Amino acid sequence: MKKGLFKNPLRRWGWLFLGPVAAAFVIGFVWPFIQGIYLSFCKFRTTSDAKLLPTIGESLFGNYQKAIADPSFIHSFWYTALFALVSLILINVLAFFVAYLLTQGIKGSNLFRTVFFMPNLIGGIVLGYIWSMIFDGILSHFGTSILMESKYGFWGLIILMCWQQIGYMMIIYIAGLQAVPEDMLEAAKIDGATKSQTLFRVIIPNVMPSITICTFLSLTNGFKLFDQNLALTGGQPFIIQEGGSVIKTTEMLALNIFNTFYGSNAASQGTAQAKAVMFFILVAGLGLIQLGYTRKREVQQ
Repeated sequence: MKKGLFKNPLRRWGWLFLGPVAAAFVIGFVWPFIQGIYLSFCKFRTTSDAKLLPTIGESLFGNYQKAIADPSFIHSFWYTALFALVSLILINVLAFFVAYLLTQGIKGSNLFRTVFFMPNLIGGIVLGYIWSMIFDGILSHFGTSILMESKYGFWGLIILMCWQQIGYMMIIYIAGLQAVPEDMLEAAKIDGATKSQTLFRVIIPNVMPSITICTFLSLTNGFKLFDQNLALTGGQPFIIQEGGSVIKTTEMLALNIFNTFYGSNAASQGTAQAKAVMFFILVAGLGLIQLGYTRKREVQQ
């Protein structure tokens, strides 16, 4: 049979299969992304009446200047960065610990895997409202609420995020742990390695591909968190600065962009769009840096 027998039909008809997918990708992602970048340099209420800022006597980068000068945006950036860092560490450490325990041959491990994974199937808005009632029920005994103190809002979001994401990351870690070569584990046992030495010298280096994936997902999910933030705290409580600007102390970046876009200011849509572009650059940049850093530490099996 000739080698090129199947290649020519694939080359001839490949576009028939790739075409719809490529068209959907361009229509659903590429074009809105390009239009979003354009709108970040415009003043608009709707996309049909967008006008470039230079045409109305303003600086081309006026929206970006307003976004950077917005104290609520700066606050939400640092708040989101802290949240992403804390959730990244807790989710991955706890998910790996649970996955490690469930691969040690304990009874009922399949049931435990199902139970831990189930919270990931519940939508963020539903989770936010459920946990807000739980937290308020607990905090009411202390005469406070999750909406009254920012520290409760922060740790409430951390608990909610961990409860939802740990089961999902656990599945990925279990797949990585089950792929560790048995001969390596046997060789470590024969050489007299302790359980901790086997864990840190053999298992973790071989699970680095799973660590790469879970770290990327938990990092980007931490920065992109929106629906849980909206439902649980809505950014509350808020403080008023001397200049009159209002800062919502538990407002994360995605929620800040949402609130800016639907604000009462007629020029807020362009500012929100500029924030969204910077938000994309931030998340994409951090994600690529993290992927490059962790992939270098993966062990080739």
